[in-house]
Amino acid sequence: MKARVLMVQGTMSSVGKSLIVTGLCRLFARRGLRVAPFKAQNMSNNAAVCADGAEIGRAQYTQALACGIDPTAEMNPVLLKPEAEARSQIVVMGRARWTLPAWEYYRHKAELWEVITGALDTLRARYEMVIIEGAGSPAELNLKRGDIVNMAVARYAEAPVLLVGDIDRGGIFAQLLGTLWLLEDGERQLVRGLLVNRFRGDRSLFDDGVRILEERGGVPVLGVIPYLRHHVPEEDAVAVEPQNRREETGGQIDIAVIRLPHISNFDDFDPLEAEPGVGVRYADTVEGLGEPDAIILPGTKSTVADLGWLRQQGLDVAIRRYAERGGAVIGICGGYQMLGTRICDPHHVESSADEVEGLGLLPVETIFTGDKATYQAQARIRRAEGWPGELAGQRIRGYEIHMGRTQGVGAVGWLEITRRGDQPVSVADGAMSRDGRVWGCYLHGLFANDGVRRAWLSSLGWQESPPTRRSRERLEDSFEGLADALEEALDMHALRTIIGL
Repeated sequence: MKARVLMVQGTMSSVGKSLIVTGLCRLFARRGLRVAPFKAQNMSNNAAVCADGAEIGRAQYTQALACGIDPTAEMNPVLLKPEAEARSQIVVMGRARWTLPAWEYYRHKAELWEVITGALDTLRARYEMVIIEGAGSPAELNLKRGDIVNMAVARYAEAPVLLVGDIDRGGIFAQLLGTLWLLEDGERQLVRGLLVNRFRGDRSLFDDGVRILEERGGVPVLGVIPYLRHHVPEEDAVAVEPQNRREETGGQIDIAVIRLPHISNFDDFDPLEAEPGVGVRYADTVEGLGEPDAIILPGTKSTVADLGWLRQQGLDVAIRRYAERGGAVIGICGGYQMLGTRICDPHHVESSADEVEGLGLLPVETIFTGDKATYQAQARIRRAEGWPGELAGQRIRGYEIHMGRTQGVGAVGWLEITRRGDQPVSVADGAMSRDGRVWGCYLHGLFANDGVRRAWLSSLGWQESPPTRRSRERLEDSFEGLADALEEALDMHALRTIIGL
């Protein structure tokens, strides 16, 4: 028997679809159902690596964890990772297949539709329920002809659709009613409920709003969901744009992450931000950088292009001067590549330049090749000066997603990758200055390792008081909190009836 399905679509991007799907995944999983998430096509540089090395969107990876299952490529069969020069890397069933401009991508839609429907069928055969997430809006009239992620999927799966609007952004009636009115008759019939998301204040104040939506839309409002604060990784870089962040100040430790144009895997820093007394902010100008306790160069989908942007902003000079004054500078993945002496691209994998000069803060060089490393990884901390010294010999976990190979110039990595997937290896990774203030590595998820995070923060002057919770415990608490909030806000009887439970 095929699994039951429920689809969550939005009136636009960033209305909270991913978070709602995450909460629904946990809600139905804790009721004893075998649940899986699905998103046909995702566009995000915030990715994660499954056990077999398949690369999928971070949101679907997190949703699988909320379900209590292992993430797989079927949960996000098509992932678009935007690069420089208006093109994207196309990841199909977890593996990079093409790098294409948008106009050429559309030529492959028929081929990708077969992949998408096959992945969904596989999940429906394995699980009892599949919760499907849409992308953007189903009412983008100029894009509907090539739709392979919204109503096309709903029709294929015969899925009841919940339509989500974001009241915090204003115009909730235009969002929900306008979307309904732009849908075709057959599509409108699939919409079985409306959700008003991110409501602040007294819920009863929107009773008239619910009545108006139901009268004019002809679809019941199944819930008014409060504005939820959480520790769940965000889907894409929209979350770190200035208008979408409320920067905290006044903590013990001030960490500035450089907001690169093609920033990726910025959820690396969520565990830092979750610690009491630690503020994480994003800076893209010299003035905005200021004088933090540490600067982090994050991952990027386009190292060479973002390094050029760094120089245009004058941030390269500011970062070097900061390091010369003894400041702490960290690079993860693409940021690590930038910290080296040079980046070579003989096959023009990333750009037309054969070679570019790095920031020169670490004695390493990077050479780009056509191969892409995607692994869940385990590593051992080697003996090193500075803050990692107390952790020597400890085992940690993370994942790798990178193009290129970085080698030390007379330096040995401060990490040793000991396992990639299920294969034992011995690969040196990372470099560090003698005093431990400047360092980098390829290992994403590094700060989710509690010992690493706390040791590094302590080297900046952070004091752990009272003892903080483990990263995984915080994530589990967030899953439970989301499920509790949705169970309280939604008409669960009506929802179960719609799904057929």
